[in-house]
Amino acid sequence: MKASRVHKIIQKIFNSRGLSKTHSLICANALINAELVGAPSHGLSRLKMYCDRIKKKVINPKPKIKIKKISQSISHVDANNSIGFVAADIAVKTAINNAKKTGIGLVAVKNSLTKCVIDNEKCDSDVANLNSVIADLRNDKKKTLEYVDNLTVLTQGATDNIKETLAQLSKKDKYINRIRAAATKKDSLNLVVAFNLKKELKEGIDDEDIEINVEKTVVFISISDKLLFKSGSYNVTEKAYSVLEKVATVINSQPEMDVMIEGHTDATPIKNEIIQDNWDLSAKRATSITRILQYKYAVEPSRLIAAGRSSYVPLAPNDTPANKSINRRTKIIILPKIGQFFEMLETKAE
Repeated sequence: MKASRVHKIIQKIFNSRGLSKTHSLICANALINAELVGAPSHGLSRLKMYCDRIKKKVINPKPKIKIKKISQSISHVDANNSIGFVAADIAVKTAINNAKKTGIGLVAVKNSLTKCVIDNEKCDSDVANLNSVIADLRNDKKKTLEYVDNLTVLTQGATDNIKETLAQLSKKDKYINRIRAAATKKDSLNLVVAFNLKKELKEGIDDEDIEINVEKTVVFISISDKLLFKSGSYNVTEKAYSVLEKVATVINSQPEMDVMIEGHTDATPIKNEIIQDNWDLSAKRATSITRILQYKYAVEPSRLIAAGRSSYVPLAPNDTPANKSINRRTKIIILPKIGQFFEMLETKAE
C-alpha cells in the first residue's frame, strides 16, 4: 500500500476520534515519518494506543491551546492535554517565530500528551500494585479465617472445661456461704439461749456453784454437786430445786430444744448396797435430775437424755480435795435448733 493511501487512512481515523483535520494531519505526518526514518516503535504501531487514550479521555481531541508570551524570545504553551504531536508542532512553530524576531526562541509546554501519558501510566501501575496488594490481603484473610476456625475447634473443648470448672466453683462458693451463714446463726442462737439462762439464774445463785458457757455450738450449764447432791448420794437436795426450776423455765419456753443431763464423779471409788461404782453413781444422778425436770417441771420426756460419764471426763487432776470437788458436777447441755432463733429473739428481747 502506498504511503499516501496510508496517510489518508490515518487522518481519517484520527478525525473520526474527534481531532480536527489540521490536528489529524499533524498526527498522521508524525506516525508516517517515524516509519520512514526507521523508528517503527514510534510509528504506526502506536495508532491503536492513541485511539484508546482518546476513548479513555486521557487525550483531549479538541484542546483549547493557549500561548502566553513571556518575552520576545520566550513563550509558554498550555496544550490542554492535547496529543503530543499537536503540542510539539505548535511549540516548534512558536519557537521558530520567536527566533526570527530575536535570534533565539524558547518555548515551554505543559499539559501535553507526554505528561498525561506518564501520569496515566503511573496511575495504571499504582492500580495494578493496589490490586496485587488487595489480592494478597484477601489470601491472608482467607488463611487467617481458616486458622481461626481450626483454633476454635481445638480450644472449644478447653473452653467447655473452663466453663464447667467455673460453674463447679460457683456452686462450692454458694455451699460454703450457706454453711457460714448457718454456723453464724447457730452461734447467735446459742448466745441468746445462754443470755436467757443467765437472766433466769442470776438471782439467789452462787457464781461458784454454777457456770454457763457456749462451747462447740451448744450451751453448757455446769452445776457443782455440792449444790445438787450430798456426798455419795444421788438424791437431790432441797436447794437444788430452785435452780432446776429456772432451768426448766427456759427449756419449756422453747419446746423444740433437746436437753442432755450428764453426771460426772471424781476418781474416788464407791461401792455399797445401792451403788455399784462411779458409773452407777453418775448415771443415777443424771436420771434423778431428768425425773425432776419431767415430773415436777413438765419438761417433755422425749427431749430429755440422761447420761453417766463416771470419772473419765475430769476438769482437773483428781489429786486434791479441791480438784475432786471441781470434777464432781452435773452438766445440763442444751442443743437448740436453728428454727427457734428468731422466736427467741422476739419473746426474750428485754
